Amino acid sequence: PRTTLLDALRNHLGLTGSKKGCDHGQCGACTVLVDGRRINSCLTLAAMHEGDEITTIEGLAEGDRLHPVQAAFVARDGFQCGYCTPGQICSAVGMLGEARAGWPSHASADVAAASVALTDAEIRERMSGNICRCAAYPNIVAAIRDAAEEA
Repeated sequence: PRTTLLDALRNHLGLTGSKKGCDHGQCGACTVLVDGRRINSCLTLAAMHEGDEITTIEGLAEGDRLHPVQAAFVARDGFQCGYCTPGQICSAVGMLGEARAGWPSHASADVAAASVALTDAEIRERMSGNICRCAAYPNIVAAIRDAAEEA
């Protein structure tokens, strides 16, 4: 009953793509999608998500076909060691959904605008909860920009 969603995914379901980085919700390595919205899976109990649709990095691709964000990360070398990559990709997928829905961020030029322009500054702000110790940020931003333009 006191098992985090992250521990349930990794230890009970064998879905080891989501990583335990800080275990305090500060690094984003554990980011998954719950009903399409990104969350830090280390901060929520598995029992709270009974009946919810949980998507991890393992569930993004369709067969051999990578999700567009995954493909963009490969094309742009949006990773180095790869530890943060699953969380970065899941967060990017959720973030792109938020932007499509018109949700503003602290970097949004016009918070009342119907659509959000995904500038590099906007992407960086929206992805600020995901840390990359290897500093692959320029390529991560480029990959997300490419995926946003493709969508």
